[in-house]
Amino acid sequence: MNAPGQPGNAPTWASSAKDLVGTALGSSRVWFTVGYGILNEVFWPTCSQPQIRDLGFIVAGEDFWAEVKREHHYRLSTPAPEIPLPRVLHEHARYKLQLEFLTDPLRDAVLIHYRLQGEGLKLYVLLAPHLGSSGHDNTAWVAPQALMAAHGETALALMADGGITRGGAGYVGESDGWQDFHQHGAMTWQYASAGAGNVALTGELAATSGTLALAFAKTPEGAHTLAQSALASGYKVARSRFIAGWRSWARGLKTPSLTPALSREARRSAMVLKVHDDRTYQGAVVASLSTPWGASRDDPGGYHLVWPRDAVEAGFALLACGQHQEARAMLAYLIATQQPDGHWLQNNFGDGRPFWTGIQLDEAALPVLLAAKLDEVGELGEMRPQALRMVRAALSFVAATGPFSPQDRWEENAGANPFTLAAAIAALVAGSAHRFLDAAEQDYALSLADDWNARVESWVYAEDTDLDHEHGTRGHYVRITPPCETAERGRVVLKNRAGESLRARDLLGMEFLYLVRLGLRAPDDRRIRDTLKLVDTLLRVTTPTGIFYHRYNEDGYGEHADGRPFDGSGIGRAWPLLSGERGHYAIDAGEDPLPYLKSMLGGASMGGMIPEQVWDTAPIPERFLTPGRPSGSAMPLVWAHAEFLKLALAAKRGAPIERLQAVAERFHRAPRPRVVYWRDDSPCVHLAVGAQLSIEAREPFELHYGHDAWQDAADMPSTPVAFGMHAVQLDPKSLAARQSIEFTRRFFGPRGWEQHNWQVQIASMGKT
Repeated sequence: MNAPGQPGNAPTWASSAKDLVGTALGSSRVWFTVGYGILNEVFWPTCSQPQIRDLGFIVAGEDFWAEVKREHHYRLSTPAPEIPLPRVLHEHARYKLQLEFLTDPLRDAVLIHYRLQGEGLKLYVLLAPHLGSSGHDNTAWVAPQALMAAHGETALALMADGGITRGGAGYVGESDGWQDFHQHGAMTWQYASAGAGNVALTGELAATSGTLALAFAKTPEGAHTLAQSALASGYKVARSRFIAGWRSWARGLKTPSLTPALSREARRSAMVLKVHDDRTYQGAVVASLSTPWGASRDDPGGYHLVWPRDAVEAGFALLACGQHQEARAMLAYLIATQQPDGHWLQNNFGDGRPFWTGIQLDEAALPVLLAAKLDEVGELGEMRPQALRMVRAALSFVAATGPFSPQDRWEENAGANPFTLAAAIAALVAGSAHRFLDAAEQDYALSLADDWNARVESWVYAEDTDLDHEHGTRGHYVRITPPCETAERGRVVLKNRAGESLRARDLLGMEFLYLVRLGLRAPDDRRIRDTLKLVDTLLRVTTPTGIFYHRYNEDGYGEHADGRPFDGSGIGRAWPLLSGERGHYAIDAGEDPLPYLKSMLGGASMGGMIPEQVWDTAPIPERFLTPGRPSGSAMPLVWAHAEFLKLALAAKRGAPIERLQAVAERFHRAPRPRVVYWRDDSPCVHLAVGAQLSIEAREPFELHYGHDAWQDAADMPSTPVAFGMHAVQLDPKSLAARQSIEFTRRFFGPRGWEQHNWQVQIASMGKT
C-alpha cells in the first residue's frame, strides 16, 4: 500500500552543526557527517553530492518513546584527533545508546555499529533520503530485510546484520515514522512504498546491538548488493582497515608542539582538510560538508562546492604540515578547472560544472601563489610545464582585469580591496621571480606590480575622516573602494541589508592584514597600526570562549537578532578564521599568537569542528545559540581549519606559509615604480617627474593627446604589450617640462571615440 500525504512537506537539509566529518582512505567514495549525535548528510560519489538528510533513531518501549537527536544529551570521542571514527554515547534516564560511524574502505557504504541498553526497549531507525542532492521526487519502499530508495540513477539500501523486523515508507510531515510515534506512541504504520515526494523510511531493528549498512549505487540492486556484502565482510574488518588507513596517512603529518589541546586540534584540522578532498576528482576540496542554516532551506549547493580560494588555503595548510602530495593534487585540479581566459569559476561542483558564476580576482591570483610556493620548496617537479601554462593564463587575466575586481573575497562587492590587491601584486612578482613567464612578460609583470603596490593607498586608504578623529588615528585602510571611486568619496552597497549603503571611508575590514602577511607592508607601518587600532576597537568581540572578529561593520550575513536563520538578510556574526588572520599579524608584530589559536579552538564543536561564525550576543537556549559557540553557519569550514593549522605552524616557524621569499625581498626594498599604468577604471591623477606614463586598454586604439591645455596636440597608435594589453607609452623626457597631459582615445571598430577627455597632472610630489 502506498503511503498517504504525497508529496510531503517541503524538503530541507540537516543542520550545519556537525560534530565530526569522516571518510575512509581507500576506494570508497562516501563521506559522512555526524550532527546531534546521529548520522546526517552523507555524500556520494563525490563530496559535492549529499544523498540523505539524516539517519537517526527512536528508542521505544510500551510506555515510552524518544528520538535520540532531540534529547541532545550525548558524548563523542575518537581514537585519535587525526582519525575520524566518531563514537557517540547517548545517555537517558531510560536508556544508553552507543553508536560508532565509519565508511567501509572498500565499498560505497557507511557502517553504523549500535548497542542499546535499557529494559524492554526496541530501536527504530529513521532515514530521510535526498537522492540526487534533492529531497524532491524521491521514491522509497520496503524490501525483504532492507529499506530502499531511488531517484533517477541514484539508489540507496539500508540493511541490518540482525535483520529488520518491520519497515515502513512515508512522506515527511504526513506519514513518516516520526509522525507515527508522535501520534500513536508506537510504530503502527507499515506502508510498503512512497513515490515521487519528500520521503522517509522507518525500520524496527530485530536486535538491540549490531551493525547497519547504508550503501549507494546507480541501481537499487547495486545498492542492495553493496550493503549486504559490507555486512557479510564484517564490521571489525572494516574498522581495522579504516583506522589503519588514517594512521598510515597521519605518519607523514608535521604538526607543531604547542599546548596539548592546540596540538590535538592542529592534527584534527589536517584531518578535516583531508576529509574534504574528493576521491573521484582528486584535489577538488569543497568548502564544507554542510549547508549553512541547512535545516531551514533546500539549497542544492550549500558549501559542498569547490571555491578556488578555499582550496588554495587548504593547499597551503597541507603543504605547511608536510602533505606535499595533497598540495600537488590540489594544484593539478586547479590547472584542470582553469577557464580559457585564465580565471576560475567562483565555485563549482567537483566535476567542474559551474554553480555561482561571479569573478573574483583573488581566485585568479591565489593559485599562482600556490604554484610558486611549491616551486620554492622544490615540490613542483614534473608539473612545471602545466603550471607554467596555468600561471601565464592566470596572470594575463590578473594583469588585464586588475586592480579592481568584479567581486571581493566575501563575494559581495566590486572594487579595489587590500586582500585582492595584495594577492594580485604578489602573484605578478611570483610569476616573474619563479620564471613562469618569458622575458617580456617578466619585465611587464614586475613593473605593473611595482606600480600597483605604490598606488595601494591611493585606492584603499582614507585619511582625516570622522572615524579617525573619533579614535585618534591619522588614516586607515578601508574594506573596499567601488570602481572608479576613491576611498574618501565612494559608497558601498551593503549586501544582505536590503540595499543599504555606507561611505567607503566608514567601512572597515580585516583585508589590509594581507599586505603584511604577503610581505608588501611592514607590520609597524603607521597606516597598518592605525587601521589595526580601529579594527580592534570596532570589529573585535570578546566572548566567554575567546576573541573573534566581524568581517566588517554593518555586515548582514548571519542570524537575525532573535536567532532566526539567515534568510537573505540578518546580522553578521563573528568569524573564527579572522581570529587566525589577527594571529598571523601578531606573529609578524612580535605579539603572542596563542590567544587567537585558543579562541579558534574555543569556538569549535565538541568534535573540534571550527565553524564559519560564532554567536556573539546574549544566549538563546531554545535555538542552541550560546556566546562564543557555533552559530547556524557552515561547520566545519575548511578555510577556518586551514587558517588554524597555518597559524599553529607559523607560531613555531615565525612566518606565514603564504609569504614567498621573492615577494618579501622585492617589497622590503619598496622599489619606486618606473612606469605608471593608466587605465580608465583605475586612472592616475598625478604623475611624478621622471616616471613613464603607459596609457592602456584591452584593444588597439589611437591616442590623441596634448600638453598643458592641449598644446602641441598629436596622435599616436597603440602597440601590443604583454598579456594581450595595448598601450601608448609616453617618454618621461618629453613630459619633464610639462605640467599636465590631456588625452582621449579612438578605438577601432564600432566603439570609435570614447567621448571623454582625461587629464594627468605632472608634479614632483611623487603622488600617483
